[in-house]
Amino acid sequence: MTTATLNGSSAGTTTGTSALSNALVSANGSGSDLFTTLLVAQIQNQNPLQPNDPSDFVNQLTQLSQMESLQTLSSQSASTNTLLDSLQTLALGNQVGNSVTVATSQLQFDGTTVPASYSLDSAETSVTLVLTGSDQQAHRVTLGSQAKGEHSLTLDPTALGLPAGSYSVKLETASGATPTFAVTGQIQTIRLSSGGMTLNVSHLGEVSPADITQFNGKS
Repeated sequence: MTTATLNGSSAGTTTGTSALSNALVSANGSGSDLFTTLLVAQIQNQNPLQPNDPSDFVNQLTQLSQMESLQTLSSQSASTNTLLDSLQTLALGNQVGNSVTVATSQLQFDGTTVPASYSLDSAETSVTLVLTGSDQQAHRVTLGSQAKGEHSLTLDPTALGLPAGSYSVKLETASGATPTFAVTGQIQTIRLSSGGMTLNVSHLGEVSPADITQFNGKS
């Protein structure tokens, strides 16, 4: 049986090497054209006494078709994702100056009141808001018994005796549930980077678009 070598130095490989060279030249760089051309060359140069099983060629063609379909789908998905990212950037860009509600565990006091909200899945006999400053001192605000549903409150740092600065915030309930706490602020700027978009929101600082729970329009 003839054995081909890459450098073509063996006299016995002239026919196989020539057929392969012609196949590569005529394929014009296309993956499917190259595969088809090499397939034809393989059929023409197979051993007549030991012909290849035709089903092998069919399987190879099927695999090629599946591979090209996956490549096309991947390319289309990448284009769609790029388009969606561009649309999201444009949409959020138009939101600068608008009010948004953001789920958060941090907030910033600057001397002004901070509108906030939380939601209870069931009625609670006791709800307490805990604000912890950079000095690690916890300030507890008793909200009392609360019914199931959405609740709004306004945090006044002056009335609470809290200096300006950043605070971590959490809600404690009698049942042990941990409701999501949210703050409403105005989108001041949007920063774009290779890692995505970051929004600068009043009362919060930098937040991710994924943390926004509601767009409220102009203040």
